[in-house]
Amino acid sequence: MSLYKLLESGYGDIEDLNCAEKILYGSNKIYNLGLDENALKLSSGFGGGMGIESVCGALTASIMVLGYLFVEDVAHESTKIKELSREMLERYEREMGNIDCTPLKLDYRTESEGCHKVILKAAEILDD
Repeated sequence: MSLYKLLESGYGDIEDLNCAEKILYGSNKIYNLGLDENALKLSSGFGGGMGIESVCGALTASIMVLGYLFVEDVAHESTKIKELSREMLERYEREMGNIDCTPLKLDYRTESEGCHKVILKAAEILDD
């Protein structure tokens, strides 16, 4: 199963996870990251664009996952994390029109689904 399919099925809705939590918790499950409950809490403050509608929480959590998967010790050892982060953000902006919470909410958030489309797009790109 992919992260996209997991989130598309409603994973995290009952638990009332925010956008960043859905990506990190879902990634932990799908990609077998082995993060414990305390580590998962690290994503809590990134929902809603870090609470100030800045860069989308689904994207910041996606970059957390990339870091976990592709950084051995520290980011400066390799350019890989910068390349992957740039690729993630550029593709997201190209396909969704923005990376910031405020315009994404204006364009995609609905009363019934919340930011579901925004989160699914981040999951799709992360899966790729």
